[in-house]
Amino acid sequence: MNHPVELLAQAYLKDIVNNKTKMDSDTIETVVNDIRDALHRQFAGETRQEFRLRPSNLGRPKCQLWFDKNKPNKASDLPSNFVINMFLGDVVEAIFKGILRAMKVEFQDNGKIDLDVDGENITGEYDLILNGKVDDVKSASAWSYKHKFDNYSSLAEHDAFGYIPQLAIYSEGTGADVGGWWVINKGNGEFKYVSAEQMDKDAVMKEVRSTVAYINNDEPFERCYEPIPETYRGKESGNMVLPKECHFCKYKYDCWDNIQELPSKVSKAKEPPIVAVSYTHLTLPTKA
Repeated sequence: MNHPVELLAQAYLKDIVNNKTKMDSDTIETVVNDIRDALHRQFAGETRQEFRLRPSNLGRPKCQLWFDKNKPNKASDLPSNFVINMFLGDVVEAIFKGILRAMKVEFQDNGKIDLDVDGENITGEYDLILNGKVDDVKSASAWSYKHKFDNYSSLAEHDAFGYIPQLAIYSEGTGADVGGWWVINKGNGEFKYVSAEQMDKDAVMKEVRSTVAYINNDEPFERCYEPIPETYRGKESGNMVLPKECHFCKYKYDCWDNIQELPSKVSKAKEPPIVAVSYTHLTLPTKA
């Protein structure tokens, strides 16, 4: 079922496209100011130096947080497109909120939270509270929009970025009910609302407290995931590859010191065709 504001926004944008309405100048100025702030934050802001637990990282794998705290120098350099990708996410959020303002939809914008989690002070800033529920705005690739953000269950299956715990912490810190995610497809501009009404917030917060204890008690390092068989057209190739949760981890080369980066397996032909791929498999040597 669509969120009622989602249907309003679709109708508003249709009117914009067909010259039946226009965004007022005050709203445009607010959007411009938000984008200007994002430019300063992403391109001229202070670099975070000191590790601390935040709503945006508490849902990440414990092994990644262990490296963040204990061996941050082992992190791989971020790719050059990282800052632009982050900035685009800020732009998408600014425009989306501009649409809400233009439609006269009332919401609380970017409020602070200050939450005690078993003695650890967790501070952060939520995106918005709408109709008494805290929501987060996410930009997504075309693939993530279709598959990862298809519904709550598909997100929960592979939530290595910790979006579900992040939203639970915002709810806990504000006292507002859990809402969901406003997801914008960076590929074509379409958007949708993914509800988190299925969330068992108590269970999620229990795992958050477990993570806080793991990090603060200086527990020894443990990998969160195991390698999985590489498959091609439903058949195993004989190689072992890292699971999806490890693909974008900046510590994977230190966590797995015997991985090899190889082209993605695309064909078993004697002379396979040359194809463009956007990623490579990180392959563990096959055990004898």
